[in-house]
Amino acid sequence: MPLAMSREVFITCAVTGSGATQDRSPHVPRSPAEIAASAIDAAKAGAAIVHCHVRDPETGKPSRKVEYYREVTDRIRAAEVDVVLNLTAGMGGDIVFGPTDAPLPTRDGTDMAGAEERVAHVAECLPEICTLDCGTMNFAEADYVMTNTPGMLRDMGARMTALGVKPEIEAFDTGHLWFAKELVKEGVLDSPALVQLCMGVPWGAPDDLNTFMAMVNNVPDDWVFSAFSLGRNQMGYAAAAVLAGGHVRVGLEDNLWLEKGVLATNAQLVERAVGIVEAMGARVLGPEEVRAKLGLTKRAPRS
Repeated sequence: MPLAMSREVFITCAVTGSGATQDRSPHVPRSPAEIAASAIDAAKAGAAIVHCHVRDPETGKPSRKVEYYREVTDRIRAAEVDVVLNLTAGMGGDIVFGPTDAPLPTRDGTDMAGAEERVAHVAECLPEICTLDCGTMNFAEADYVMTNTPGMLRDMGARMTALGVKPEIEAFDTGHLWFAKELVKEGVLDSPALVQLCMGVPWGAPDDLNTFMAMVNNVPDDWVFSAFSLGRNQMGYAAAAVLAGGHVRVGLEDNLWLEKGVLATNAQLVERAVGIVEAMGARVLGPEEVRAKLGLTKRAPRS
């Protein structure tokens, strides 16, 4: 299909993620205060959306504590800079199996929760967007499986829709897009939907351009998509996403480096993405424009 380059582009900053990166860079934020501060800096640099996980402030390990999400949300909403808030709902579906000759019982790192618990922080904080990882897949780390069954996704998606929070469909492979379209067909998710194409995450869709365009071509024409890849390919995919008609995600969740030997901050990665988008002749959208484009509802800070 002929490419229709985006002329107006929003940038999402994925601030910290849940990977084991906390000791690989001093810029990866751990505490709610650090995560919020990094998100605010990213917004000042040009990110219209900040995508937030939370971590244990002492160890840096990923967490699902509602009080951490509440603090991050309150701090961002109280800031002098406006930004669209996107909270992950990807935690709570983790299985780590034992060795191949004895896969059960499961090992440390397994964290399986019900649908209500997995979206408890979303119900408490009411962000404009939250993520919905739209399938199950093997990850590179040992015998870890990201587990999202059809029943779980229908339940979580329905809860998000009922809360008035827009799901961002995280698609790590073409089958995830296939099921996302089924969720819209069933009325679990509203249309037009919002999709994040997650490229190069082992062992999902590889980040070669043929696979990327296969993913793009499976997104319905009236949906909105963004895309990213990992590490050294992050900025290349910022350009590829714009060229393919989509939007951009960067941030320390996916890449720690500004260039070879130079560790990045979130703000620096956003600044680099802004430069790429503008050099391609596109305009970077602000948060109010994104809310209008996606039909989002902004919640006021707590008094």
